[in-house]
Amino acid sequence: MPAPAPRFAVRRQAEASASRLPPLLVAAQRVAATVDQGVHGRRRVGLGETFWQFRRYEAGDSVRSIDWRQSAKSDRLYIRETEWAAAQSVWLWRDASASMRWSSGRKLPEKRDRADLLLLALASLLTRAGERIGLLGIDERPSASSVALERLAFNLLGDALERQSLELPRFENLPRYSRIALFGDFLSPLEEIDRRLRQFAGNRIGGHIVQVLDPAEADLPFGGRTRFEGLEDEGRILIKRVENVRSEYIDRMAEHQAGLRDIARSIGWSYIVHMTDQAPESALLALYVRMAAAE
Repeated sequence: MPAPAPRFAVRRQAEASASRLPPLLVAAQRVAATVDQGVHGRRRVGLGETFWQFRRYEAGDSVRSIDWRQSAKSDRLYIRETEWAAAQSVWLWRDASASMRWSSGRKLPEKRDRADLLLLALASLLTRAGERIGLLGIDERPSASSVALERLAFNLLGDALERQSLELPRFENLPRYSRIALFGDFLSPLEEIDRRLRQFAGNRIGGHIVQVLDPAEADLPFGGRTRFEGLEDEGRILIKRVENVRSEYIDRMAEHQAGLRDIARSIGWSYIVHMTDQAPESALLALYVRMAAAE
């Protein structure tokens, strides 16, 4: 008896994600290695010895961190974590909305693909520095183990985030003083962005915003009679002469970005813009420097 159609669909999605995984990881690690040259590690020790929680031992954890007394109570090994270790987790998020699946030219990557590359490259840098990484929206605790990067990549490329179709991260009650890095086009209304980010910031969460845009979204280079179609059910609009609205469009985009910059500044976060026609190394270096300076 043939398997139900949904099962085949899930299998195809899994296979497609798996096929993208090795090339993307290689590319991300190459970008991270370029940025890592000359950048010192950010690992810090000796801060905060207050007990936070016990967690299961994972491959890649140091044997010295095993709590043998707790482990002796069962047939499993446990790690004792302090508040500082929990707080030093870095949570990563990528916009899963349909607007990220767009590119203005065949030679340019989709915004989603560039965001994935930057996110994984940052994750590679962080794990090299001994920091725990986790993916917002996925029910897995952050880890700095040797398999953390691969697991994060698999979750990122799977369909768990895509099913959420979120333009903004869903609020999660993270440990205080954690940090998050958000990758997306952030074209939602400023009021919605401000409200959501302040939820995180109100819990003493440090954050970094990376706005990933296609260059055509910055300068509207089209000309003449052009039909625009929204990727998120916004409908269609026909503009007879794009040249007539270009100046107003550029002004409104600049106003939106200024608003994002003001939101970030008001809550103590950083904000950078990355165009998909630019080298990913420049954005990653700028982001990494800002994360180090914020500590």
